[in-house]
Amino acid sequence: MGRIVAQTRVTNLFDPDKSIQCGMLVDTGAGALILPSAWKERLGDFRRSETVELQMANGDVLRGEACWPVEIEIEGFRPVANEVVFLEMDEGDEEMSQEPLLGYVILEQAQAAVDMLGHRLVPVRYIDMK
Repeated sequence: MGRIVAQTRVTNLFDPDKSIQCGMLVDTGAGALILPSAWKERLGDFRRSETVELQMANGDVLRGEACWPVEIEIEGFRPVANEVVFLEMDEGDEEMSQEPLLGYVILEQAQAAVDMLGHRLVPVRYIDMK
């Protein structure tokens, strides 16, 4: 299976001068947008945050910090407002790299779908209401 990396900008909605732009690994097994905790200060202070638990593919449960509101703009798709989850990522751990993850909830909001044959994101015409 190929890797899909989408150029994405994350902006603090209450401090628009604070943003991060980078390539994010599209991960349809993840729900949220996940960034390394080490990047949190680059987005400034948040109006809201809380501790959340995340279950990994191997069953491990990790604690992260969900912060909001942020605007998430995947290049070529409409911007959406949601939260970002910051997670401690160990640079020496191959399984938990510093790579930011773009999960399926954000993809659906932005009307983006994964084209498995072309290894890219493609637009979805309608928001699913079925």
